[in-house]
Amino acid sequence: MAHFESIDIKPNDQVGMANPDAVHMMRPGLLQLAALPPLALYVHLPWCLRKCPYCDFNSHEWSSDKAQALPEQAYVEAVVADLEAALPLVWGRSVHSIFIGGGTPSLFAPETIGHLLGQIRARLRLSPDCEITMEANPGTFERERFRAFRAAGVTRLSIGVQSFSDEALNRIGRVHDGAQALAAVQEAVQAFDTCNVDIMYALPGQTLAECTRDIDTALGLGVPHISLYHLTIEPNTLFASKPPVLPEDDDAYAMLDLITERTLGAGFERYEVSAYAQANHACWHNTNYWQFGDYLGIGAGAHSKLTFAHRITRQVRLRDPRRYMQAAMQGRALSSSTDVPLADLSFEFMLNALRLRGGFELSLFTERTGLSVSRIQAALEAAQGKGLIARTGNHIAPTELGFDFLSDLQALFLNA
Repeated sequence: MAHFESIDIKPNDQVGMANPDAVHMMRPGLLQLAALPPLALYVHLPWCLRKCPYCDFNSHEWSSDKAQALPEQAYVEAVVADLEAALPLVWGRSVHSIFIGGGTPSLFAPETIGHLLGQIRARLRLSPDCEITMEANPGTFERERFRAFRAAGVTRLSIGVQSFSDEALNRIGRVHDGAQALAAVQEAVQAFDTCNVDIMYALPGQTLAECTRDIDTALGLGVPHISLYHLTIEPNTLFASKPPVLPEDDDAYAMLDLITERTLGAGFERYEVSAYAQANHACWHNTNYWQFGDYLGIGAGAHSKLTFAHRITRQVRLRDPRRYMQAAMQGRALSSSTDVPLADLSFEFMLNALRLRGGFELSLFTERTGLSVSRIQAALEAAQGKGLIARTGNHIAPTELGFDFLSDLQALFLNA
């Protein structure tokens, strides 16, 4: 059985703002949206065993010398209360995917995850083929629970491997070693019909040969989906204050070329800038982000994008877990709720949609933003003139050059 810690919450602690009511969100506005996009649910579980030196996510270090156990029960109760308060904004809509991210959600007991999913099912209408992804780390403690997570209702596991090399893992401050990474991936492939591994490249001191070993190891284990990320130094991280020496840009490009070649040879498609998948194993949840779909985010620091008849709204929950838990129990978990300005909609759509290798139909732009295609016509022509996109009728897709210079391509739509 899981052990739960009670949380001492002071009544006069500062709390966040309440969700706007549905009537307020349906008031007249500048947009005219004929249909709502698909809806996904994101649940944030913010604790890790140790904060990685490159990580700028809303994650918080937990260790057994600080408390007897994670505040699992109290936190899940707060998340459920948060969902209850948000229900009027999504009432009647089906949820097509759930993503439980962190942090390290696999630190939570399988029975806690099962309880959480049960509470979600009791309040939201899930599609029959709803994809339920949970992030996990390769530590032995979490790995031994993988099959129990599957039994709890998780359908897809995403494992933060980053590398299979002990030396590389040590250089980026991971708490697991290469043997644990191997064992975790083997277990996930056996326990789940589909799963993902995260691999980083351009790590401190990494050579092309070491990068090759990482990608070949992942492919050899039978993983059907790989997310690959260039290590970048983010502000407000340990690496920002004590930057490691990273490979030169030319070496990093060579690693990316090698990754693309190796995955293609193994039957993978690079369907998004950082995502490679075999047929029928693309991540639906992330694809919904890139197609400018809707998502309700609950949990500390979670973000939402919600569409209504006359506006698109972004919300952010309180970041600090304890403040969030207190506020959520009072129905006041939001730190902000703002409409996306009309001037930003074109760029926000293109920022996401241009990440997809297969591109999109221009009708999707109008459907998801409520704007006319004429608004981005000049930027489309500029991008096509630079060889960054290919246009076939009403279909737009980034070219190989556009993928290589994606930031430049996206920037063309900044003032559209």
